[in-house]
Amino acid sequence: MPISRLTLKTLSIAFAMAALAGAVLLLARPQPIESAVLGTDWECTQTAFVLTTCAPRAIPAVETLRKEAASATRG
Repeated sequence: MPISRLTLKTLSIAFAMAALAGAVLLLARPQPIESAVLGTDWECTQTAFVLTTCAPRAIPAVETLRKEAASATRG
């Protein structure tokens, strides 16, 4: 069974497919966006210009400081 050599056409098709896959991956990663409707308490991301998801913004450092301050005043 003979193995065909890679031709210029085959290499150009492979390069075009790799470039297209790279472009799709760059466009598909989540991008942070601002939501004026929800305000600053929410964090929103948009994926591939189609899917938008929002979640409440978490601030764990503030909660930890509150707990430490409460236990220091009690004891």
